[in-house]
Amino acid sequence: MNIKLLGAHNCESERTRLPSLLIGDTLALDAGGLTSGLSLPAQQKLKAILLTHQHYDHIRDIPALAMNFYLAGNTINIYSISPVYEALSSNFFNGKLYPDFLERPPENPAVKFTEIKPLQAEQIEGYRILAVPVNHSVTAVGYQVTSPEDGVLFYTGDTGPGLAECWEKVSPQLLIIEVTASNRFSQFGRESGHLTPDLLRQELISFREIKGYLPRVVTVHMNPGLEEEITTEIAVLALELNNSISLGYEGMELNL
Repeated sequence: MNIKLLGAHNCESERTRLPSLLIGDTLALDAGGLTSGLSLPAQQKLKAILLTHQHYDHIRDIPALAMNFYLAGNTINIYSISPVYEALSSNFFNGKLYPDFLERPPENPAVKFTEIKPLQAEQIEGYRILAVPVNHSVTAVGYQVTSPEDGVLFYTGDTGPGLAECWEKVSPQLLIIEVTASNRFSQFGRESGHLTPDLLRQELISFREIKGYLPRVVTVHMNPGLEEEITTEIAVLALELNNSISLGYEGMELNL
């Protein structure tokens, strides 16, 4: 399983994009940096997108992608929980902000949405997908993705502390998890449902206690203005836990 980070930050700039992961050529997780990270031909290879929650930085490129599929006469399949459908249909595809690509064209809408139920495994584009609830300021899920060759990834999307129940449900070889801010913002993280290196430390210790091992860890959703601090603090954490923990970046490729 090949994973490419199209977007690894929570703010966009000339060198950073919003969260989005590409698995192979056909499956994407979140859509913050999807169209800005892929050529038009690469976009048309997509078959399915898994969205973790409805916050703008994770769904932003869905309208632009829908337009591209509409003009090409194709359909993109989007999978997520019901609050995401409500956000897309009422805020994006409402006929005012943007055309209703959930209905247009009537004979073959550019966007097909399928609700996915947490903790019910699905087969999507050849991958076994398990949506698992995480702790955020809105209802959100992470996704465990298992390839036909048994490579296993868990992507949390946005999450805060308190992931013990989540860890019981997943067994990844690679954990892609958010770290939004540096340790001086740990109280902010607790209040807003985000992680810092110190808060990540607690979650990884919990993971090891529950599962008996630690997977390779890659962080995403970093605030670019705090990345230097986060880099230093993550390096200390990796040494403390004697485990591979690294910051993700745009264009980073990972293989399982």
